[in-house]
Amino acid sequence: MSRRNRQSIGERAKAVMTDAAGSRQIPGVVLAGGLARRMGGGDKPMRMIAGRTILERVIARLEPQCGRLILNGNGDPTRFAAFGLSVVPDGVADFPGPLAGILAGLDWVAANQPSAQWMLSAAGDCPFLPRDLVARLYAAVQAEDAELAVAASDGQSHPVIGLWRVSLRDQLRHALVVEDIRKIDRFTARYRLATVSWPVIPLDPFFNANTAEDLAEAERLAGLDGG
Repeated sequence: MSRRNRQSIGERAKAVMTDAAGSRQIPGVVLAGGLARRMGGGDKPMRMIAGRTILERVIARLEPQCGRLILNGNGDPTRFAAFGLSVVPDGVADFPGPLAGILAGLDWVAANQPSAQWMLSAAGDCPFLPRDLVARLYAAVQAEDAELAVAASDGQSHPVIGLWRVSLRDQLRHALVVEDIRKIDRFTARYRLATVSWPVIPLDPFFNANTAEDLAEAERLAGLDGG
């Protein structure tokens, strides 16, 4: 192997390690305020799967990947007290959907971690999130010079689960408040977007529990995910 090739491999390895280290400093927001209307009401993330709440599973999967993790939830924040995380409500009235939770997270990051350039958003009802979620999303925005990244599996994107430039928060606020935009896809389509896909074998890491039947399936999948 030539000296030039050895240097090139070394430089790529160094870049990978630098990106991995950088991704672990990224703060994250878990959108934990969705109501389980198809399960009779209440907070979906507080439903149990194999002896643990969905939210407990989400936090356990994301905390090792993020520099700081917060929850977005409306109403009484004390119901999340056992998780030991800051709870940030929507800053936009009338519960306009996940974009409001993402904006609340971006505002919190800008105020509390002003040096942070990126923020992860994740759904609070996805109990089997990938262990390399943040690292792969961050690598994608770096490689593609993107302003946003979104997770995907089985040919379907999952807009709630993604990486956001903190500097986009004012544009997002304008889209929500002035333009009345509610769908994440409508907002992200305006920017350079990287899409990162994960395999669905042995299970889809973005499986979410919306119904009682989903909870039963999640009990089975928990065994494939290591419990």
